[in-house]
Amino acid sequence: MTTTDDTPADPALSSLRRARDRFLSGRPPGDGIPEDLAQAWRRARFFGVPRDLAAPPRVRPPVDSPLLAAARPVLDRVAPTLSGAMGLVLVDSRGRALWSGGGRYAGTPAPDGMAGLELMAGLDLSEKAVGHNSAALALRTGRRAEVHGPEHFLDLWQEVSAVSVPLYEPAAGRPAGTVTVVAPLGEGRTAHPGAALAEATAYAVETELRGRARPPERVLLDAYLRQRAEGAAVVALDGSSRLVSPEAARLLSHETLAWLERHATALRRDADTGPAAGPDTGPATGPEEHAPEEIPVPDGGIPLPGDEIPVPDGAGLTVRMTRLVHGDEVIGAVATVCTAARRARSAERRRGHDRLPGLVGTSRPWRLTVSRATELARAVEPLLLIGEPGVGKTALARALLGPRGTAAPRIVDAAEQVPGEVPRWCHALAELPEPEGDGGAPPLLLRHAERLGQSDVAALLSLLAERPAVPLVATHTPGAPTGPCLSRLLGILAARSVTLPPLRERVEDIPALLAGLARRPSPGRPPLTWSLDARRALEQHTWPGNVAELAHVVREVTERRRATGPVRREELPYGLRVPPATRRLSGIERAERTAILEALRRHGDNKARAAESLGIGRATLYRKLRAYGMDQA
Repeated sequence: MTTTDDTPADPALSSLRRARDRFLSGRPPGDGIPEDLAQAWRRARFFGVPRDLAAPPRVRPPVDSPLLAAARPVLDRVAPTLSGAMGLVLVDSRGRALWSGGGRYAGTPAPDGMAGLELMAGLDLSEKAVGHNSAALALRTGRRAEVHGPEHFLDLWQEVSAVSVPLYEPAAGRPAGTVTVVAPLGEGRTAHPGAALAEATAYAVETELRGRARPPERVLLDAYLRQRAEGAAVVALDGSSRLVSPEAARLLSHETLAWLERHATALRRDADTGPAAGPDTGPATGPEEHAPEEIPVPDGGIPLPGDEIPVPDGAGLTVRMTRLVHGDEVIGAVATVCTAARRARSAERRRGHDRLPGLVGTSRPWRLTVSRATELARAVEPLLLIGEPGVGKTALARALLGPRGTAAPRIVDAAEQVPGEVPRWCHALAELPEPEGDGGAPPLLLRHAERLGQSDVAALLSLLAERPAVPLVATHTPGAPTGPCLSRLLGILAARSVTLPPLRERVEDIPALLAGLARRPSPGRPPLTWSLDARRALEQHTWPGNVAELAHVVREVTERRRATGPVRREELPYGLRVPPATRRLSGIERAERTAILEALRRHGDNKARAAESLGIGRATLYRKLRAYGMDQA
């Protein structure tokens, strides 16, 4: 794939139409027409392409196309996002349309030439069949190509503009096909509006192609990158290849690496005869005596704690081996090196919050909070979780209710004002005999207790008066006004309560949260990582929306970015790129600074539009940005 645009010079559309008419009537097209375009028209006439072709000819598509198999997941994600009449077409190296989607005219012919894009799959778009078009040009030149309106040879496409980006398979010298974006012809012959979309889609398809090439090696690399993303000292081995992280290289000698490689080779050799013998079958003489874990690939999640093998020449070092299974075959192993200090930290974390699923964070405020909540949750009594919006109250409540039994908790959100849910649960629990109360009815997870209605408050007060020990976990966000009955209920629940720290008080958890909030990468793609500068900007932010706001930022960056490598500070939303104020601001200054940040965010960092929405001049906006230290973002 390349971003080089192989589009000829830009004469006016009207001149192109006149030149095409002259050429089709048998006269020279004129001096103002690029020679490449005139040659393309001559080739179409030589191939006998009729200008008034009603539709491109149909051809039999390949039964099993590796290109389509790799591109289909990408195209299925992109197609629903297309707007208006824009459409997407996948073309193979022979000019056959393998897939098409999107477009306002999908399924029906249209007078402006954008025939049903859903019907384009199976059409022959080669130059010999339909004459000059962007897909044929991109396949011939190996570069991105745009063809607009009258540049097409066919009458059918005179009101169509198309851009095609070539697709390259790994180690291939010729394009395997193209990604083509089709749109109605705009005013003038400007750059195609779908060029960036075509480039991004082609990049994603090429990534899929790379991921499907030499699967065992790619699987080994993916497993290595997953463990590296967690900051572990890791070695990935398959008997012939070795990937060693810098941390592992500092800790392990060449002899130890060779020792691990022999173990990885033994794992592959002995895969058909079952795992190696366990430690209780005889004296432990080496790594072969330990049965490592297995991680299926490509789903391959984070390994569970398993046997740790002492490193012969490493003081206090152990290695946890993880088998990599691809299909039914053991293809190698990943070794994670653990120091004595790391094992101690892991043991400390397991004593607290690591026993609760779905929670992320190792900072002291978070560990103390989760430890206190876990201790209180051991008794089947009401528990109130208090905190700002987005701190993770519901996530902690779900984790606490998980170990209580087999019954899934009933979740009620008081903010949704669903009548009858809370009274029905209270009535069902009150009907049970006292000894069976906690086992016969599911626990209740009550979100936004501050939004409870009068009937819900009355039902809970009545139940708690008769039976104080009930399986209830409620979340409460302070700040909303409460009536006397709700205040009384919150006062009763506050006797067993835990306050969750806001994200600004646990910024050391941000790296772990970034890894936990990111979507699992598709096969062949490395996990999302963040540069030191970007992480510093995130740690300086005040996070009024807490973890929920951070999750939104991760999702927004993931969806918008087209670059590879770690996320840079420049890719963050504008409000996060701006450093905090260097001096103490007055109330008016804080409000003004916040309004400027919001205007810039709303207008995509466009300062002219932001200034206009604020009712000030652009020069005034720049002056205020400098005054608040926001001009370097």
